[in-house]
Parts: sequence; structure tokens; C-alpha cells
Amino acid sequence: MEKKRILIIDDEATFTRMVRLNLEKTGKYEVREENRGRRGAAAARDFKPHLIFLDVIMPDADGGEVAAHIQADNRLKNVPIVFLTATVSKREVGDTGGMRGGLFFLAKPVTLEQLEACIARHLPDAPASAGAPDAPSPDQASEGHPPAASQ
Repeated sequence: MEKKRILIIDDEATFTRMVRLNLEKTGKYEVREENRGRRGAAAARDFKPHLIFLDVIMPDADGGEVAAHIQADNRLKNVPIVFLTATVSKREVGDTGGMRGGLFFLAKPVTLEQLEACIARHLPDAPASAGAPDAPSPDQASEGHPPAASQ
């Protein structure tokens, strides 16, 4: 099966690195990180992702503006965008994400299982799994692994 391409656009490099490492460790995904919001649309054009995780609040760009630039490109307009952010709570959108204001949100901090369930929800041919059992969770705050990003 072809690996699903996942683009994560978030200004917190430690968070994006942990998400990338955890998703890639499953063997099902190819993940690219972009830590500058303003370069998000260009990264999407170059990488041609199947799904995009996008932060809402970044120092150089608003996630909504980045999403608008991505969706304005005919080649990318049907790529699902999930706003991965601390601006919503799990109580508001559930553990595996949910709609709010017509947009899909997933609340931080997030676990590998929640990420995979969200991916499976948007890409039905990418089944969720328990992930790599020895992989640290993106929100794990153990030695050498900082806690998940809050924005």
C-alpha cells in the first residue's frame, strides 16, 4: 500500500518532529514538517499531501489564511485540512477531533492513537492502528521528550 503523505504546519519544531517520528514509525505515512506558516502553501504544492495538520496560531501567519491559500490552489482544494491546535478543547471537539464553525479541529495535546484515528476518519483507506508500541507519544513529557505543543 502506498504511504499516505501527511503535511504538518506548526511553528513548534519539537512538536512537529515528534509527530513526524511517531507517524513515520508506523510505516504507513510519509510526513513533512513546515515550521513557518507563510511557507505552508508552498510546502503543500511541493509535497502534494493526502492530509494536512495545520496550527491555528503561528507568529508569521494565521492558520485560516494559510488554509485559504492552500484551498485556492485547484490541485489542493480537496485535500483535507485538520486544524491541530490548543485553541479548542477535547471537550469541544472530542478525542479524535470534530467540526466547529464548519472546520475540522483536533485538540492538543494529542496522542499517536488520536492522530491515526483522525487520519483514518479523513482518509478511509488509511486504517487506524495502535501504532508502534515503543514510540513515545507526541504528548509524552518523559525525559528527552518535551510535552506536546500548546499552540
